[in-house]
Amino acid sequence: MDLNLMRELSVRTESKIVLLVLDGLGGLPGPAGKTELEAAGTPNLDALAARSELGLIRPVAAGVSPGSGPGHLSLFGYDPLQHPVGRGVLSALGVGFELEDTDLAARINFATMSETGEITDRRAGRIPSELGSELAALLNEKVDLSPVETFVVPEKEHRAVVVFRAEDLSDALSDTDPQQTGKKPLPVRPTDPDSQKARRSAELANAFVQQANEILSDRHPANTVLLRGFGMHPALPKFDEVYRLRAAAIASYPMYKGLARLAGMEVLQEGEGIAGEIRTLRESWEGYDFFFVHIKPTDSAGEDGDFERKARVIEEVDALIPEILEAGPAAFAVTGDHSTPAALRSHSWHPVPFLLHSRWAVPTAGGFGERACAGGVLGTFPAEEVMGLLMGHALKLNRYGA
Repeated sequence: MDLNLMRELSVRTESKIVLLVLDGLGGLPGPAGKTELEAAGTPNLDALAARSELGLIRPVAAGVSPGSGPGHLSLFGYDPLQHPVGRGVLSALGVGFELEDTDLAARINFATMSETGEITDRRAGRIPSELGSELAALLNEKVDLSPVETFVVPEKEHRAVVVFRAEDLSDALSDTDPQQTGKKPLPVRPTDPDSQKARRSAELANAFVQQANEILSDRHPANTVLLRGFGMHPALPKFDEVYRLRAAAIASYPMYKGLARLAGMEVLQEGEGIAGEIRTLRESWEGYDFFFVHIKPTDSAGEDGDFERKARVIEEVDALIPEILEAGPAAFAVTGDHSTPAALRSHSWHPVPFLLHSRWAVPTAGGFGERACAGGVLGTFPAEEVMGLLMGHALKLNRYGA
């Protein structure tokens, strides 16, 4: 989407927008022939779909499986290819770490490594957050890469972030995560071999991993670290400047708070669980005109290969849809940042179901699911057009041209 066009046409109004993102919403058919969304009991979403426009969104490009960063940036209207953001940056901002311009950040997964060096669990059994905090403190205490400063900050469960502070660093680095169990971690390599900064940064990251492995050697199941998403603080156009919106974000996981902060949204203190997030939305309704609400457990269930649990999470969200509608959004969208089919146990390239409800919608279907959305009036379209649709349906865009 052309952000300059949004700047030119956007106007402040009293109407409100809600963007409800069920992380990893899209799926694939299970044994009964239905996807997780289609198999879930969703009377409220189905009734809403009968009064809404439907379609499928493509987060990045055909055949490309997006990470959560580009998936969300697309939903916010940014071209993810023009605005690449390392996952480490999002994690650091999400936990409230004040990144300096020269800092290099990377996402950590505490993981399980066998005696022969293969990764047997990329998430260390999803260790509790308390243990993750303990391990982060241990690395902070014992890792020494002087004169470079290192900061390890716990995120949630098995996730943390490491920040390297020095001059002349580069984020042109590859990940250590092999993305599969049964394989050995990869060394960090410069993706720009001709860059002295990238070569130095790769050596630094590999030294960190080596020290971390020694420190964690007796801390099974979290006896190693996987590094991914190296990044440095980018300059991203802010929501209020592009869309003239007072934007708020409600999310339970730090990374998505980081995404929201990067876009200039105010991150609200969320209530406990999915119901708590919706309660926060209702309690904060008068203070903002745009709400990004993020639901994580759909994605976690998909990555765990748990079809039934993912369907149950969707049902839990469905039961709360009336509360959102009662608040009276002028434009309300339900979608995901990418697909995470339980059959694949990972993010996938499949288009994501999209529902847009407003007074001005043109309904075409009677239910909410992948196949219903495939026949919707919106067709399949780039995710970065979502914000334009929401702004238009909320009557927040002036006419273009004479």
